[in-house]
Amino acid sequence: MLLALGVVKVASVTQLRQLVLPGTADVQTVRNACKDLRDVGLVESVGKATGTGLSGRPVSEQLWNLTPAGLATAAAELDRPPGEMGGTVREAARAGAAHAVKVTDTIDAFLQSPPEPTKPVVRRVRPHADGPTRPLTGRPPGLGTLHGWHTEVALPVTGTFTTPGRGSLRADAVLTAPEEDLPVLFVEVDNGTEPPARVADKIARYRRFFQRTVKDQCGQQVLLWSTLWQAPGRGGFPPVAFVFTKQVGPKALHARIQEVARLSGEHWQGMWCHGRYIENTGQSDGYRDYEGVVPVVATTLDRLRQHGPQGAIWWRFGHSSSQVLTDALDNPDDHRAYNRREEQRLAAQRAAWAEDARREEDEYQRWQASLWHCPTCGDDVDPDDGPGLARGDECPSCSAQRERSEAEQAEAEAERERERRRGLLGWLRG
Repeated sequence: MLLALGVVKVASVTQLRQLVLPGTADVQTVRNACKDLRDVGLVESVGKATGTGLSGRPVSEQLWNLTPAGLATAAAELDRPPGEMGGTVREAARAGAAHAVKVTDTIDAFLQSPPEPTKPVVRRVRPHADGPTRPLTGRPPGLGTLHGWHTEVALPVTGTFTTPGRGSLRADAVLTAPEEDLPVLFVEVDNGTEPPARVADKIARYRRFFQRTVKDQCGQQVLLWSTLWQAPGRGGFPPVAFVFTKQVGPKALHARIQEVARLSGEHWQGMWCHGRYIENTGQSDGYRDYEGVVPVVATTLDRLRQHGPQGAIWWRFGHSSSQVLTDALDNPDDHRAYNRREEQRLAAQRAAWAEDARREEDEYQRWQASLWHCPTCGDDVDPDDGPGLARGDECPSCSAQRERSEAEQAEAEAERERERRRGLLGWLRG
């Protein structure tokens, strides 16, 4: 209980049971634990949360929060510096802590702590006292551990983490789950009390924080956020998840999310980069560069509770449908997809070149097979060298030479005949 309150700061016994002891028969075990912690001065209950029960009627539950001593004890148990723990949220708890309660609900919906069987302490001897007192109901797969969560985390646009300056913001919750291939996820819980423009402005301030640089020990400029959290591993800035908690109709919720996306487009869209011109299409291919922008995903608390964080419940700003978180955080239209298309185009081009070369080789081989040696000079004869050539004929050169030689011989013979006749006529005349 103490560790859970150290993370979420304020919660009802029902929420605490869901977070750490969902296998117990009822909330009395948790209530008793809170009372024991109160008796030693580590927790207190100064306010109540009002909600709607299963019957639809309003119900209220006591809220429990840490005292200063409890906060220090929880910091030691969580192995966190006291400066990272935030405050006791006593005043927020006194006022009902409407937003903090929804943050706790969101963390519980992310964790989906499995209900493990418990063995009740037998206070009276009774038969069949062993084992759980009720059948356990399964929950969908969760994400991360309670120790991986921080709440009310300062993100200084100016100033420092301990004394953030003007324009800074506080993340409602931050999840680090490197064991789940999720180095860091910033979570914003939206109760529907702020206009879309204010929500969109949070995305702008997230981007300003992510863009901020400081000098490291070597004097090199590094991104401030990277001094606390690991890089997401997919390039670009860490992702931000919005969880909408207000019970409204699908159309109203869709309109709100779309308006937030429209107003914050420049901070999550990425820049289109033109690639190579594609022949015979009149268009050029390209990709989106997501360096320097904020990946934003969104879902509702109801869907998160029902399907868990690993269900296909996330809508990525700029994507067309709901996806599982890993797919929603991916960038299918970035340079990787373009490079794959480029490789496919180059492979197709190389295949076309190879096919052209094969056809040319086949044609060359057929041409070679169609040749024969000239019976006169021995050179190769191509059937296309002249009309009417048949296999075994002389080459056109030899044929022409033979024809010239025959013509010359015929001409010489004719000339001799003419000379002979002129000589006979001359003898007769004499």
